[in-house]
Amino acid sequence: MRYLIAFLAFAGIVVASLALQVHYSTGAEPCSINAQWDCGIVNHSPFAVMYHVPVAVIGIAGYLLIGLLGFFRKRYLLLLTVFAGFCFALRLTFIEQFALEVWCLYCVISQGIIALLLLISVGWFTAAYVGLKRGRRAA
Repeated sequence: MRYLIAFLAFAGIVVASLALQVHYSTGAEPCSINAQWDCGIVNHSPFAVMYHVPVAVIGIAGYLLIGLLGFFRKRYLLLLTVFAGFCFALRLTFIEQFALEVWCLYCVISQGIIALLLLISVGWFTAAYVGLKRGRRAA
């Protein structure tokens, strides 16, 4: 399970890095599909920065932390971190839908990755907790 979490966290780092590249680019955006799907609009909006830090950098750091917590089997901290990341990403999704009214392909993929990580971490934590309640050591 920890390798799956590390793999998904790595995938999240890649996607967040692509979004960061869009944030700093001035040329044509690779994911400018139509009026509803444009990463450039999203990543150049005022919502793409928090306290002078690009949101994509926060995503990279979050996915790195998730990968490390998962790899070292820190299930409770992993669950809390993934839940916080999911809530943060969900907030950004609502901003895309209701404030910007345009979607970023990288952001949607990242939302899918963090949602999958949440499901996996809940299952992994629950399985370990049930195993401890039954007197078995968690793997």
